[in-house]
Amino acid sequence: MARVRRGLALRGPGTEAVKYPGGKARVMPTQEVTMTSATYKPAGAAGRHAEGRGYGLVIFAAVMLAVIGFFNLLDGIAAIANSHIFIGNAHYVVGDLRAWGWVMTIFGAVQLLAAAGVFMGNQLARWFAVAVVGLNAIAQMFFIPAYPFWSLLIIAADIVALWGLCAYGSRENIQAAS
Repeated sequence: MARVRRGLALRGPGTEAVKYPGGKARVMPTQEVTMTSATYKPAGAAGRHAEGRGYGLVIFAAVMLAVIGFFNLLDGIAAIANSHIFIGNAHYVVGDLRAWGWVMTIFGAVQLLAAAGVFMGNQLARWFAVAVVGLNAIAQMFFIPAYPFWSLLIIAADIVALWGLCAYGSRENIQAAS
């Protein structure tokens, strides 16, 4: 605190002299506030990621999406052709092996298109990929009677791809990395 001599306050930067009734004066610290018109985003704010960070994870998710799409395409073609790699006499909740083969073939083709859109940085393709990956995880649950371990592996890969697309795929991160 600054000292007061003969009615004058000796102040430093960031202080202000205040006179009280009875002739006493005190030096009080002050705080300056700078007003800006731009939005301020503090670095490291809770729940936010640094711009451009995680772009590699989005690319990883797009690669995972392409791999899953390719595997689903092959899986569907094999199921349509009644290949012998699937468990025989499996009971399905809805349809038969050929029906689920067509579903997996269509999901595989759509996932490959979504992966191409995510590689190009299209936000609509990213959200479309999130929907397709989520639906594929659900569809793989119905495919478990035909190929249990493979379906569980694809579901796990879907979860990893879904996390990569959702966690770091914001528009700011993708534009900052470009």
